[in-house]
Amino acid sequence: MSGRSAAPVPTAGDVLALIRRGEVSTRSEVARVTGLSRTAVTARLAALLGSGLVVEGEDAPSTGGRPPTQLRFNARAGVVLAGALGRSRTQFGLCDLEGEVLATAEFDHADGAVPDDLMPRLLDGFMKLLGDAGLEPKTVRGVGLSIPGTVDTDRGMSMSSPIMRGWDGVELAPYLESLGDVAIRVDNDARVLALSETRGHLQTHRDLVVVKASTGISCGIISEGRLLRGARGAAGELGHSKSPAARGRPCRCGETGCLEAVAGGWALVQDVAAAGRPVSHLRELVEQAAHGDADARARIRDSGRRVGEVLAAVVNVLNPRAVVIGGDMAPAYDTFVAGLRETLYADATEVASRDLEILPSTYGAQAGVVGCAQLVLNDVLSPSSLDRALASR
Repeated sequence: MSGRSAAPVPTAGDVLALIRRGEVSTRSEVARVTGLSRTAVTARLAALLGSGLVVEGEDAPSTGGRPPTQLRFNARAGVVLAGALGRSRTQFGLCDLEGEVLATAEFDHADGAVPDDLMPRLLDGFMKLLGDAGLEPKTVRGVGLSIPGTVDTDRGMSMSSPIMRGWDGVELAPYLESLGDVAIRVDNDARVLALSETRGHLQTHRDLVVVKASTGISCGIISEGRLLRGARGAAGELGHSKSPAARGRPCRCGETGCLEAVAGGWALVQDVAAAGRPVSHLRELVEQAAHGDADARARIRDSGRRVGEVLAAVVNVLNPRAVVIGGDMAPAYDTFVAGLRETLYADATEVASRDLEILPSTYGAQAGVVGCAQLVLNDVLSPSSLDRALASR
């Protein structure tokens, strides 16, 4: 005996994955690719057709005889809700099962808003989006949420966030119980930004570092198409790496010398106020830069320069194919990236930076919502999760 275990028999979830990836589109192709018998193919497709996740459409081209009927993933067989929670603004949306955004909304809130204040408002917003779309809560397949800082993805809560004080250790799923027994997934905002590139830059590049340049500075890392979270879920905390330019400057995390203390949006707003030109938020400074304000442009370019100094080491270690820039700095992309290029290409090794591209986030202001939707879709449409759901029908 060889001792080899038999390959697992493809399930209905595996068949759906093949259909979604475009690898099969007819019953005969399912049988050929999976090795399943005609009876087994019929059983798996019956479950998928019954769930509404697969529909049979027009006939496929015939190679002789009766044309086969095409199988198609039905992205409208349900919806997911997405919520990107931030320090002073929350964006949320309604998406189909392909992650296509159907509707979005947002609201501003006071800095320091705690879960008991913010989560009921988000739930009300979700219910309004569903109502406006003429949908019942039972159509919701899952909810994806993002928050800044280190996240316990198993328990769905913040573990350490210098921005969202009062959120650490608070599980978020109970606030959304009225949506029913649906999957609720929570992750860090920069990793969610990286996931937004699933149908964007990841279609052509499998190794990305996605930088969220906003109030804080962080990044999501995708290597060979897989999102990296790290042993403690703290991968990508770029803003709290030490920067020579920030030596001695206090950071809001309680340390000194962090990159954020010279490059984060909160630090820029602080510095502008000290110079006698107060602004309410980084977004206001970015808008000034977009309208040609020389001081605003100089500050944002210098922020990019400081980020590039620290990011160069990340590029040397990970050798990504592209660095993607998103977050509140993105509307001033050209200005920010001009500074970033100066130091990144100067400090990174020639081999690591030779073919490196700097790219804007594919979905711009909607990237947080798109990424949150992708976060939960990766779960609810995974073969194992789908098989469990079909078994409970």
